[in-house]
Amino acid sequence: MAWFIYMLQCNDDSLYTGVTTDIDRRVAEHNQAKLGAKYTRARRPVRLVYAEPCENRSLACQREYEIKQLTRQQKLRLIAGFVNSGIDS
Repeated sequence: MAWFIYMLQCNDDSLYTGVTTDIDRRVAEHNQAKLGAKYTRARRPVRLVYAEPCENRSLACQREYEIKQLTRQQKLRLIAGFVNSGIDS
């Protein structure tokens, strides 16, 4: 099973980072269901701006922690590299 780190841009322009095995399902949960994170429930709609695959949950959680330690500017550069790579298309 593949794991992913993902970053969402919230309606208030803040960024949220999480891990999942199904990005489409998780983004839908953040936007519609009570299953979305408490943080994003008040900041809907959210949109996916970054995703990165990981081999397992442990590595995904480690990478999530690393990303959460970045400054906003560093996160925006990470997102820009993802968008410019064409992977999100």
